[in-house]
Amino acid sequence: MDYRSLGKRLRQERHKMHLTQEKLAEKIEVSDAYIGQIERGERSLSLETLVKLANQLGVTVDYLLHDSIEINDDHFLNQINQIMIHRSPKEKQLALDTIKMIFTHLDDMQSDKDS
Repeated sequence: MDYRSLGKRLRQERHKMHLTQEKLAEKIEVSDAYIGQIERGERSLSLETLVKLANQLGVTVDYLLHDSIEINDDHFLNQINQIMIHRSPKEKQLALDTIKMIFTHLDDMQSDKDS
């Protein structure tokens, strides 16, 4: 777990919301010293606190944990599967056609670049 990167993202999002450590701490019912320690990567935090922070800052937990998540092909395929699972066959085909079109465009751009 990359607590420094998590803390850095939290600090950036807190600044975007124009919140002090004290105000953020008050809103999620923790001490301002604890917020400072989290932002510096000195302390771990519970899942409950992480979710409270994400909700208060208007970001997702996966955004905050981005640097701690190992991304591989299985990760992307799982995400696609989660998105598609409750879609109709027609919607799934539309999504597949769109993905194919995007990759065809990227391949064409790469071919032009290589020429």
